Amino acid sequence: MQPSRSVSSRLLAKGIATLSFCALIPSLPAFAQQFTPGNLVVSRSVYESKANTVKVGTILPPNCATTLGACSASTGAPYNGTYPQVFNDVLYDPAFGITSKIYLDQLAVEGTLINTLEIPSTGNKKLVTSFSSKSEIGLNLSLDNKFITFMGYVAAPNTVDVSNSNTPGAIDPTNPDGQVPTYRAVARINKAGDLTITETDAYSGNNGRVAILNNYGGDEFYYTAGNAGDGANPQPYGVVAGAGAQIITPVTGSEVPQAPGLPTPVASFSIAQLGVAADKIGKDDNFRGMTVFNNVLYYTKGSGSNGVNTVYFVDTVGGACPNGIGLPKPGAPLPTTSIPYSTTTLATTGLPSNMCILAGFPSTPAKTAKTPSFPFGLFFANENTLYVADEGNGTFSGTTPYAAAAAQTTAGLQKWVFNPQTQLWSLAYTLNSGLKLGIPYTVANYPTGNNPATNLPWAPATDGIRNIAGAVGVEGTVAVIYAITSTVSGGGDQGADPNKLVAFADLISNTSPAVGALMPFMEIKDAGFAEVLRGVTFTPGTVPAKLKLFHQ
Repeated sequence: MQPSRSVSSRLLAKGIATLSFCALIPSLPAFAQQFTPGNLVVSRSVYESKANTVKVGTILPPNCATTLGACSASTGAPYNGTYPQVFNDVLYDPAFGITSKIYLDQLAVEGTLINTLEIPSTGNKKLVTSFSSKSEIGLNLSLDNKFITFMGYVAAPNTVDVSNSNTPGAIDPTNPDGQVPTYRAVARINKAGDLTITETDAYSGNNGRVAILNNYGGDEFYYTAGNAGDGANPQPYGVVAGAGAQIITPVTGSEVPQAPGLPTPVASFSIAQLGVAADKIGKDDNFRGMTVFNNVLYYTKGSGSNGVNTVYFVDTVGGACPNGIGLPKPGAPLPTTSIPYSTTTLATTGLPSNMCILAGFPSTPAKTAKTPSFPFGLFFANENTLYVADEGNGTFSGTTPYAAAAAQTTAGLQKWVFNPQTQLWSLAYTLNSGLKLGIPYTVANYPTGNNPATNLPWAPATDGIRNIAGAVGVEGTVAVIYAITSTVSGGGDQGADPNKLVAFADLISNTSPAVGALMPFMEIKDAGFAEVLRGVTFTPGTVPAKLKLFHQ
């Protein structure tokens, strides 16, 4: 029997995973700052649930008749803007989404809400996300731990299908989404809550997902991850150049006069490196998670039918992976410039390949993988221990729809260990005890019974985890990791399900699945009606490497 939420919170507050931060920069008075070092930040979005946001019979995607793509159907949207029924419209419009406000909740490490920062969604400095996009507004600390970064859209709330719109500088006429072209943007927040926004033409036809600020060495760069393209093959050069992994120079001035120009890709991978036939150009670079460790930039891919769902790193010196698989070379620097490309050949040849699959991780293309993985967030506890979030397979069907989620063995938090002798990473075990995979839960005011659009239960259940944030105690023996859950349900779009923030602790030296985690997953925060949780990190000024764990 798992402890109750209140008991779990006390365990987290007093026991093995209680956090106390030391050797941090001095704190300012509470009234002078939005965030205090030593706490958590969780990104949250809320859908306003206005019936008139979508009118029954509206032809979707917006303005599709004016594009070279096709409208989904001539009968129009079957559901109005009321939550959660509105997201049944995705069954009619595969690109369906509605922009919504972004909130950053500051939490104590045991989950107590301290305050909330609402990101502006109107005026000259605004940013929104797309409800119900599952992979957006992931959070990261900058490399100096002083800023939080994330990505969004320069648009107003309650706008339909922005997440698949073109960007202004990378128009794809075959994209069926005729929504007004919209910039994607990177947001930076300091501990006082001050916001700066840098626009980009990258991720046309799709979404930017996460960003990390590299602000060491005098220059500043954002590394970003995302996906691009919603049209036909071949894709225009601006779409291909704006896919996957980008490097973006921050802008500190007003948002209004920005003119981003052509995208600046920092890295790319093609499955042709593995000796197999090439995929749709640009779609191998459908990245979701990202981290920097020991001066190496890592990415994950966990969705889409192209490429390989696995863990990658950027090879900045060349020769690390002659066959597409390898290990970072010692002493290699982080990237500081875009990889060169020609706009005249990009749509047919793609970007130069300068990424490698991390040796030991899956290398079978998604089209043929018999045991697919769905990696998302990454956390290195040390140079030989890597935790990888797996969001699960999303399967929900049949007469026992929750069974597929409950039966998963690799969904949750995978622990990978590096063997210096074999020079390979291997999966030690997957942590999912207490995660309650495939067990439905209730949400206040949420519909009960079956969704008539799918004839499956409305009630969500956890399917795995997505974005994560971790820290290691100063003694170097225990890792504490916070994670955002993924879900399965009979809702039209499972990304609209209210999900959870969970936490757990693991003994880093353990490699035996029989021993497992020191502490099973504990629920820390629940999303409410018309809410979703998306990203988690520590507050600006926190130094996770100086985390102290008390064992009581």
